Amino acid sequence: MAFTYIALNVVFVVCMLVLFLPRFKKPSITWWLTLGILLLLTAVFDSLIIWAGIVGYDTSKLLGIYIGFAPIEDFFYALLAVVLIPIFWKKFAPKKEGKE
Repeated sequence: MAFTYIALNVVFVVCMLVLFLPRFKKPSITWWLTLGILLLLTAVFDSLIIWAGIVGYDTSKLLGIYIGFAPIEDFFYALLAVVLIPIFWKKFAPKKEGKE
């Protein structure tokens, strides 16, 4: 069975929700701002690298929804990053002296 890009993304999002949602706190304004900036940068730079021919996609595996030249499936990676990086940062960051 061949996966489409959206099916693969949904698998990762569901895994993220099951594993990490209990640790995810209510998003702050900083989180929303970061998500917005990351989505904007994804739209700009993914469109550029696709337009330049550096990256290509099998169009039969895309939904056909684009922002610029970037398929909507590319934006899942930005969402996953904005959720997972703070969780991992908090878990693996060195402990400050005097705090436990």
